[in-house]
Amino acid sequence: MSNSGRRHHYTKDEVLEAIKDSGGIVNTIARRLDCVWITAKRYTEKWAETRQALADEQETVLDMAESTLYQSIRDGDTQDAKWLLARKGKHRGFNERHEIDHSGSIHQTGDIDLSRLTDEELETLARLQRKAINVDGDGD
Repeated sequence: MSNSGRRHHYTKDEVLEAIKDSGGIVNTIARRLDCVWITAKRYTEKWAETRQALADEQETVLDMAESTLYQSIRDGDTQDAKWLLARKGKHRGFNERHEIDHSGSIHQTGDIDLSRLTDEELETLARLQRKAINVDGDGD
């Protein structure tokens, strides 16, 4: 970007043209407008049409990434398949994350491997479990 000849006013059509095929990357838009990043950001937010064009560009990039991921899975990449299942297959039981229901209950999906815990850690876990289910009847 040159410092000489830098414009301080851009039309909506110029901004729309700079957004086109930018992938929604503000730095690319700034370079095309020959301005600094913050100026490009402000202009992309100035009009409803430019805001929508930027959002559309960003969605297009996500669509391309999804297409690439799906093609990789079709080609047999099991790591990509596992990654997708962990994020989008939750409703089918594919989940790498442990979820905590804030209503007071803990729901665990999958097995918990306790083999690496020390005896002290196992005892603490057992004590916490007893406390949670109030085995002693006193709540402590």
